[in-house]
Amino acid sequence: MSVSTQSRGKNFEQPLAVPTEPVWRFKVEQYHQMIRWGILGEDDPVELLEGWIIPKMPKNPPHRASTKLTRNALEAIIPNGWYVDAQEPITLDNSEPEPDIVIVKGDTRDYLDRHPGASDLALVVEIADSTLERDRTLKKRIYARAGISVYWIVNLIDKQLEVYTQPIDIYTTPTYQQFQDYKLSEQVSVFIDDSPIGSLTVQEVQQKHEFSALNLVKHYSCSYNEISQ
Repeated sequence: MSVSTQSRGKNFEQPLAVPTEPVWRFKVEQYHQMIRWGILGEDDPVELLEGWIIPKMPKNPPHRASTKLTRNALEAIIPNGWYVDAQEPITLDNSEPEPDIVIVKGDTRDYLDRHPGASDLALVVEIADSTLERDRTLKKRIYARAGISVYWIVNLIDKQLEVYTQPIDIYTTPTYQQFQDYKLSEQVSVFIDDSPIGSLTVQEVQQKHEFSALNLVKHYSCSYNEISQ
């Protein structure tokens, strides 16, 4: 395990560049209206991130497996009064991301007329392979700005779990003051409202075999080259 007070991705954490073509940044309510009016479908693979409607990356088998493993591991230890959800929207000030995993206060019936917000969340988790840079920069900035106390990245590329805590909103780049990474054999404590509720090993939330996300990309690339010759 390594510990740092300097969040990674700092050199890349600039606000999104303004495009040269005319575009429009949307408020959360405008985004909701687009869904209600059928301009966007509820299942369209997009997220609202800092006002931009951004496509979500496709999920490969290691990503899906790790999402399921993480959900199972957290559901085994969370106390009454909380539940684990996966790949559903959360509503923040100028964003409506769909994190891979969240720990949410209450139960699903508490959110029949709204999505959970930052104050309802104990933990946000992103499963990262092709999205690693986005999760370390744009997503981290969004979650820190919202004041989400604990943010995890299950890093499938480097086979580790990255834990970001102590959000701080300073200048134009909100971030987390504390960062720790955990290797496969190491245990990670899970906290709700600053109280430990249990722990898990990184290996519990990573695929067990060595067929990593990077190898998967290489595999499909080779297969395509073979059939295209």
